[in-house]
Amino acid sequence: MIQTIKTNDLDLQYIKFGTGDKTLIILPGLSVKSVLPYEAAIAEAYSVFTKDYTVYLLDRRLNLFDGYGIKDMAEDTAAVMSALGIDKACIFGVSQGGMAAQQFAADHPDLVEKLVLCSTAPKMIPGPAFAGDGIKEKINNFMAVLYSDGVAQAAGMKAPHIELSEEELKRFEILYNASDGFDVYDRLSGIKCPTLVLGSSEDKILPPKASVDIALKIGCELYMYGPPYGHTVFDEAPDYKNRVFEFLQRDK
Repeated sequence: MIQTIKTNDLDLQYIKFGTGDKTLIILPGLSVKSVLPYEAAIAEAYSVFTKDYTVYLLDRRLNLFDGYGIKDMAEDTAAVMSALGIDKACIFGVSQGGMAAQQFAADHPDLVEKLVLCSTAPKMIPGPAFAGDGIKEKINNFMAVLYSDGVAQAAGMKAPHIELSEEELKRFEILYNASDGFDVYDRLSGIKCPTLVLGSSEDKILPPKASVDIALKIGCELYMYGPPYGHTVFDEAPDYKNRVFEFLQRDK
């Protein structure tokens, strides 16, 4: 069931699953439409976590505003934790959500038990996926390289035609631009919690080297996937969820 956090200035939806004593917060990547309606499939995909963890997957706030950025996402995460009475959590950030997770860990180290960063970067490096004159062209360019070639071809995603309302287009544009100017690289060495960085050599959204840069700056564990996995290795690699789970379950 999709649930909502409402405070004086925040209106944010999330899903919750699992019954464990530990808390895992997932910050997903940029998406054209919300992933929350796929709650059952998400819970199934993360079923390895449900005995030991209570999992919260946070969407971006509903009440977006022009100029909304990565730091705002991080502060929204802190506000949600406060509203839910969560003192400390493991944070799993994917792509743009991984940028927010880095910002969050740098700004609120006391709230982070462990950190997992997937297919992300310590600063925004515009590439082909972020090209295009209009928002619809940008969406198509983004979607065309989001998945590995095999998955994209099988799903017919090479030239996607996504029907979006004007409101959805505006929302995506704000979120699309939220990474502009993001740069937390110089603060990464201050992240002291156990951290795992996961990337893919075939990532066409963000440079694979960015994952290496994060791990070297933090001084943490790094695992890089190779072909055929691309940016969405977190959904494509069969061992991915188990790899994250095993890291979170370690004593240190």
